[in-house]
Amino acid sequence: MNTVLRKLQSLAVILCLALAAPLSMPAFAVQPDEMLDDPVLENRARELSKGLRCVVCQNESIDESNADLARELRLVVRERLVAGDSDSEVLDYLVERYGEFVLLKPRTDGWNLVLWLSGPALFLLALGIGLVYVRGRATAAAPTEAGLSADEEARLKEILKDS
Repeated sequence: MNTVLRKLQSLAVILCLALAAPLSMPAFAVQPDEMLDDPVLENRARELSKGLRCVVCQNESIDESNADLARELRLVVRERLVAGDSDSEVLDYLVERYGEFVLLKPRTDGWNLVLWLSGPALFLLALGIGLVYVRGRATAAAPTEAGLSADEEARLKEILKDS
């Protein structure tokens, strides 16, 4: 009876995992009528779609979004690929039309390079200022090497005798 119960429990766990597995996978919103007949172009379109932001959802790629605008963007990508555009030409076309916000990973050139480098630069600047401040405090708080004067030594001896 015990072994039968264990087998049922393990079967129930396997069944739950099998049912939950599809839920953990990303849901792709690409409809069958959007797909291209050429598998090479379709793969290129899917790769491009993964890097483009849905401007409605803002945190999903157009490949994952069910928004109408995402569908239109997927169709534009496929139209441009069928017309013979390269991947960079398709991206340039969409950036020209919607701005760089449409890219999930912003480009690292021009003014964006300044933005990408300003964070680490400011961190290094703050680290340098902090080190100078800490070293300045350490040298200001360091004890002098002169030691105690004769009066101070006498007073210390007197205090130690009393206790």
